[in-house]
Amino acid sequence: MARVTNAPHAETLYTDGTPGRDGRRIGVLLSHGFTGSPASIVPWGQYLADQGFAVAVPRLPGHGTTWQDMSHTRWEDWYAEVDRAYEELRGHSDEIFLMGLSMGACLALRMAELRGEGVAGLVLVNPSLTADTKLFLLAPVLKLVVPSLKGIGSDVKKEGVHELSYDRVPVRAAATLPQLWKVTQQQLSEVTQPVLVFLSTTDHVVGPASMRVLRAALPAAQLTVRECADSYHVATLDNDAEKIFDGSLEFVRAHSRAGRE
Repeated sequence: MARVTNAPHAETLYTDGTPGRDGRRIGVLLSHGFTGSPASIVPWGQYLADQGFAVAVPRLPGHGTTWQDMSHTRWEDWYAEVDRAYEELRGHSDEIFLMGLSMGACLALRMAELRGEGVAGLVLVNPSLTADTKLFLLAPVLKLVVPSLKGIGSDVKKEGVHELSYDRVPVRAAATLPQLWKVTQQQLSEVTQPVLVFLSTTDHVVGPASMRVLRAALPAAQLTVRECADSYHVATLDNDAEKIFDGSLEFVRAHSRAGRE
């Protein structure tokens, strides 16, 4: 079992990754989704930590407490926390892979654009890259009228499983998402790392438009897409979770420096 260290900003930080046969330590940074919490991806992180990787699972500002807390945060705050976790993880690893669920996948892509060769590869689960519902299109206006709307969390098919997420969406925070999508889309062509996407065939949160954006920006040889036919949006807690975990491990081993040599 990997050693777990409590970090001041992270839900979980699994440190001291085990060096591979080339003597290098591999780090993995995982990001949860909008209005969600680290609980949706901690099992994924624990699985990878148990394989000997150094793993960080930060809690994005305003998440995991109350939606009222989140209403005082913006996408820049969420990205800054992921960036802080990246810097911390650098002290425990020699190369870093980024992984994320939904909006967390968008944050991972944004980081890959800005960090360049500092990112070895990306694993994304149901990435969110554009507005799929009227909520986000109308949020800039709605924030002036209502503080919150019905939540979008816990889209899970597996019986008895519930995602720890808000039952309300803070409209002021939601209104900042279009800017995150915009800046990320503008530089997607600068993502040169290999990308693996796990895509649920039934998703009640993120629609097909996001994948169209990603496919249009990345060469087919760079992008691998695997379907999750038995899961909804939060596939990391759903029936295809094991498929995602095993596939992520396979991806890291194949694309780490040791795997390429």
